[in-house]
Amino acid sequence: MNHLPSRNKSWPERADAASFYGFTDLPSVHARGAVVLSHGEGPYVLDTDGRRWLDANSGLWNMVAGFDHPGLREAAQAQYARFPGYHALFGRMSDQTVALAERMAELAPFDGGRVFFTNSGSEANDTLIKMLWFLARAEGRPERRKILTRVNAYHGVTLGAASMTGKPYIEQFGLPLPGFLHLTCPHFWREGRERETEADFTARLARELEEVIAREGADTIAAFVAEPVMGAGGVIPPSEGYFQAVQPILKRHGIPFIADEVICGFGRTGTLWGSEGYGFVPDALIASKAMTAGYFPMGAVVLGPDLGDRLTAAAESAEEFPHGFTASGHPVGCAIALKAIDVILNEGLLENVVRLTPRFEAGMATLAGTYPQIGEVRGRGLMGALEVVADRDSKTPYPPELAVSERVANACMDHGLICRPLGQAIVLCPPFILTDAQMDEMFARLDQALAEVFAELPAG
Repeated sequence: MNHLPSRNKSWPERADAASFYGFTDLPSVHARGAVVLSHGEGPYVLDTDGRRWLDANSGLWNMVAGFDHPGLREAAQAQYARFPGYHALFGRMSDQTVALAERMAELAPFDGGRVFFTNSGSEANDTLIKMLWFLARAEGRPERRKILTRVNAYHGVTLGAASMTGKPYIEQFGLPLPGFLHLTCPHFWREGRERETEADFTARLARELEEVIAREGADTIAAFVAEPVMGAGGVIPPSEGYFQAVQPILKRHGIPFIADEVICGFGRTGTLWGSEGYGFVPDALIASKAMTAGYFPMGAVVLGPDLGDRLTAAAESAEEFPHGFTASGHPVGCAIALKAIDVILNEGLLENVVRLTPRFEAGMATLAGTYPQIGEVRGRGLMGALEVVADRDSKTPYPPELAVSERVANACMDHGLICRPLGQAIVLCPPFILTDAQMDEMFARLDQALAEVFAELPAG
């Protein structure tokens, strides 16, 4: 095997030689090279050549306190010095693990929650599936295995979580697994029919849920899982009254309603939980990302009282719940999460999301008023999307081969801004610490990029 020395290569060349890229537009990387980052300053990241970008993607939705928060670094350093690692299995766990479980249960939108820690949102969603299947067998209903989600939903990349995900690319892996059913995406602008009002659309989706339950049989359905706002689907808020329409149906049929709060949770939508903002109480929730402000990989399943009690009884009957991860409940991660939650709630970050939201919405609306190629502006709190279209009236998208959103994202990089292309939408989800001036800077740089790309595109 020939190992060539890398010291004479650039960092991007070394990345290209040694890395197998995930979720990466390979033509862009081949044409432009990888970006290898060295450090961050507040909401900015810098690469190995000293170039600097305002990261309007918060890393991957998660670096909500910026990239150099001293309190979070100190929490990690102190815990590493005190107790650097352990698991949460066999009835042994760190004191920080217990303290975080208590804090998560206290903050949950229901009383009496129990918490199971994982290392990511994907693992948390896979854990949830195994919990539901374990419970169904323990209660004598082994046929209760089907999981209902929505088209365009994103729930992760592990096998179960990817099967829950309603994105077309999962077909490249031969997914979804049997029993994972995807209902209509609650995106009224794109999925609404001609002359259908938003209320009619919501009612149609509720009828669809009823029909699927009738067709499949309520006794075969383990849960309905939904993001309050669909994040990686392109920041898609539900149609008006959607959750109020579907939750009573689920309750009537005894189907647990699970909120995937991986992106929405801990303040992204302007409330602590996205479900809180939309006025519903789930039977359990999934958390990750902002839970540690991105300073440690961690996720959690937070069980409501009914599921928590029933699962506890099932595990006691079997003498254990045979599932867990070596690093779940990691003491350093838990210490960081405790500090991150404190930072969000007590250092003004959640209040800043609420304060900045009108400015954020106004900035997106201004761009939509400037460029007819922006067909829809949508979002909630500090998560938003600009949907690019070739024709606004007909909502006709550009041909996929034009890679419009990727071109906009690349142009943004050229102007010192990181944003995310999702389908034909440009997604913004800046850190919670942004100032007014930094938000204005974000929109000014995006404006420059849009002007350049739209000038190059054929007329709609």
